[in-house]
Amino acid sequence: MRSHSGAPPSRRRFLAMSAGGAVAGVGALSGCALQVSSGVSGSGETVTVMVKGGEITPDDVKQARKDLGIKIVLVKYDITKLIAMMTTGNPPDLVRGVGAIDAPYFAARDLMEDLDPYFARSTVLRPADLDPVNALWRYDGSTQGKGPQYGMAKDFSQDNMYWYNTSLFDKAGVDHPPETEPVTYEEWLDKARRLTRRKNGQTTVFGGSYNGLMKSSLLASLTAAAGGNLFTDDFTRVDFTAPEARKALGWYIDYCRTKVGPSAIQPDPNAWDGPTYQANRMAMSNSGYWLGGMINTDKKLAKVSRLAPAPVFEGGPRISPCQGGTGLWMPKKARNKDAAWRVFEWFFGEGPAKARASGGWGIPTLKSLRPMMPAQEDYQKRELKVQNAELKHFSVISFTPYASADALDALFNQIAPAAMTGGISVDTLAGRLNSAMNEQLARGKEQVG
Repeated sequence: MRSHSGAPPSRRRFLAMSAGGAVAGVGALSGCALQVSSGVSGSGETVTVMVKGGEITPDDVKQARKDLGIKIVLVKYDITKLIAMMTTGNPPDLVRGVGAIDAPYFAARDLMEDLDPYFARSTVLRPADLDPVNALWRYDGSTQGKGPQYGMAKDFSQDNMYWYNTSLFDKAGVDHPPETEPVTYEEWLDKARRLTRRKNGQTTVFGGSYNGLMKSSLLASLTAAAGGNLFTDDFTRVDFTAPEARKALGWYIDYCRTKVGPSAIQPDPNAWDGPTYQANRMAMSNSGYWLGGMINTDKKLAKVSRLAPAPVFEGGPRISPCQGGTGLWMPKKARNKDAAWRVFEWFFGEGPAKARASGGWGIPTLKSLRPMMPAQEDYQKRELKVQNAELKHFSVISFTPYASADALDALFNQIAPAAMTGGISVDTLAGRLNSAMNEQLARGKEQVG
């Protein structure tokens, strides 16, 4: 599940939540807490879990009752409802979140339970077994990737990687990208231009899609690939006029202007890459390993599809981040923490985790589950070879705690189309984005203190 949506909470509500004491005074873990990892912790209790549809299924709920003796009550994820529940002091016991963008936001507001004591005692989720991607869920008060473990990813992909359809490359007479060496972003865009097909003013084949999970996290990762940081060192400001951020922004606006792929000014009627790629109407899709779960359901498509490393900017570092890392976290004021932890262990380390690992819809976040990734078919073996080589290039791209990605994306989507159509220059766009986003970040800094 890649999506991350819902309107950002209003400033007034977050200030009210802070003033109302929803973030204060949580007791330390009790020394006489129920034993975890025994299979009976929390038995007979009810655990409320706020997730999006399909992330925990009714069958999972039944299985948890059978395996753990715990009743899971599902609440549909909604940021406004979450804030209301927290404000009244009755939060869910576990909440879904996107580690790459949510962890610093909620941790900085002192809303998340430090899970390190739980991990230290667990025989299911051992710290040494955690994939490095789980560092997205760490935050030490200033830097993402360090400090307490506040959550865990259920699975992940390195989201700057891309899939490509060799049959469309061959038809257009375009050379395939190398298998384990990255092309440059400029080369990727050049290939996308040559692969695009139009008829009667309509695009019949997108040469390539490169939109990331969210624009703010995409631009942060592109800036890092250019050798810089989208945010200042204290994460209180963006600076799109800095050379690396300007390079990243300029590349993405070029991508939009050339109309080689979906964008705000040329939306994909399917709203996402999957169905378009499946219909042989997209030659390249900026989707990581997880998209293979869909591609491999069609053997004909799977045989002509290849996974490729994340591109690089000439002269920039080779990095391959995760823009998602969707998983769960525990609110500080959760009422059933021991039972919630038992559900957490089960979801991330037992039956559901094993089913996800063997499904090919993401890389397992426990290293011990990697051997379960599908490798029966030749195309699956080829994908795994590329993916395993890419793992060593993973790094955490730190995100600001002072604004939600949704809020920054809303500003980008409002301001950037004028540049995508050529109405304003990239330099003008950079100045306008700085002005609007820095105002938003300043308001967030006031809230956090």
